[in-house]
Amino acid sequence: MRTQRQVVDYSLQKRAVLREVFSGRVGAYEVCDASPYLKNAARFHGEPTDERCPICRQENLTLVHYIYGDELKQSAGQARTLAELPVLAMTLREFQVYVVEVCRGCDWNHLVEQFLLGRDGLSGGAGESHGDEIVAAAAMAPGASSPRRRREAQR
Repeated sequence: MRTQRQVVDYSLQKRAVLREVFSGRVGAYEVCDASPYLKNAARFHGEPTDERCPICRQENLTLVHYIYGDELKQSAGQARTLAELPVLAMTLREFQVYVVEVCRGCDWNHLVEQFLLGRDGLSGGAGESHGDEIVAAAAMAPGASSPRRRREAQR
């Protein structure tokens, strides 16, 4: 996605957890604890993958995308399909997306990544808000302070 930024990848943490399970220090029952809500979200809103579950190795993993943000109000915390994210990214200024992988067979689940989406990530053009245009126009006026100071004051 074009506006995706501040990506955090949790693959190292996943490898550490799997290493603990395979060495016997952590039981599979401790990491296979997906809630019924997460399993339903995977069933109805998840994106199937070709990757096998690292625990049971029988089912393919499903990715679930959860969204959070101030502008979302009552929609915050809901699972959304991958197709809905670009539409939301052009509609909202900024929101956080958490991607969770789920095995619907053995209940394995792990946070895969998180990132920001929204219009604030666009550089120039349609992503700029009307307020930024006002700040730029005011900066051009004679006797105006620098554009950087105006933007900082606006925030």
